[in-house]
Amino acid sequence: MSNLDFLFVNGVVSPPSQTLPVATLLESHPGAYTTSRTHNNGSVLLFWERHLSRLANSARILNNSNPELLFDYGKARVPFSAKFSNWDLTIKSLVNDSMRNALPLAVKEMKVGEELAVTTLLSGNLENMRGNEGLDDEEMLVKVFDVYIRVALYVPLGFGVRENVAHLAAVGPGRDVANAKYSDWVRVRKHLEKLRPPSATELLLSNDGDQMLEGCLTNFFVVCRKDGAEDGVKAKKDSTVYEVQTAPISEGVLPGVIRQIIVEACLKHGIPLREVAPSWSQREQWEEAFITNSLRLLQHVETIRVPCSWRSLESKSWKDLTWEEKQFEEGPGTITSIIQEEIMAKAALEGFPVTSFP
Repeated sequence: MSNLDFLFVNGVVSPPSQTLPVATLLESHPGAYTTSRTHNNGSVLLFWERHLSRLANSARILNNSNPELLFDYGKARVPFSAKFSNWDLTIKSLVNDSMRNALPLAVKEMKVGEELAVTTLLSGNLENMRGNEGLDDEEMLVKVFDVYIRVALYVPLGFGVRENVAHLAAVGPGRDVANAKYSDWVRVRKHLEKLRPPSATELLLSNDGDQMLEGCLTNFFVVCRKDGAEDGVKAKKDSTVYEVQTAPISEGVLPGVIRQIIVEACLKHGIPLREVAPSWSQREQWEEAFITNSLRLLQHVETIRVPCSWRSLESKSWKDLTWEEKQFEEGPGTITSIIQEEIMAKAALEGFPVTSFP
């Protein structure tokens, strides 16, 4: 296995001693970020065009609503309030220029069967404006942002294998500015870790202990029997009695790249999908559950734990909580498997060739 770790800053590779872990990098700089990975022995970057669009959109949202989450102000006192007509185009070009230097170099160090995890952070530094006041809008936009690209080895697990199963625990409220993916969330979510049971592989977010929003690192879905549908063998033969549920963007969940692909997959295959936060009080109707993000793609869920009393989350440790648990059948369900197949089909169609970064 390769010992592969790179950090590129504005397209220039950093010395190994300065190659920070992803979490440390994100905690060290404000900004918008996105994470993708390669596929097919490093030949393509998965859903890169979608990731790039979301990165530019996240940066715009933060610039307009919460600039402190995007910029390091340093000694600067003047906010970065200019309006840019070519925001998306300029940001995408800036990031791709850095990626053009970073990704091919990293791929050369890979071995057959390995993949790469690629995290891209777009961080604003208003100190960069000093001495550049005469630049036009596009030139200023390029100057004010630094692009950090963190590349590391990633070994994806096979779908449905025992090692690739999720165990969830609901531990805290939903995120602020959820429609943008920003680095400060790494710091915020560290406060939830004290409530993570040892068996939990992902933490769920909920504002009230009933409406399940998303995971700290993932979007969350359940396959639910519709109201009035019977359970058991008869119901399992008729997929029309089921629907996929996931919390809507309007309730404060991240608009994940894979989340959108699943919306498209359900539409294509005629699988009913309702954008509503799955309700813990209706968990007896949940037949399947899965989580998604751009590294794991899709993981089926085996257990979900929720505190018996949501007020008890003020406790100092998971040991102080009493939990309720929902268990699912071992292995991915039928609808989960159909959606997984569609994700992989989309991956083949929407893989961005690494050779496009010559």
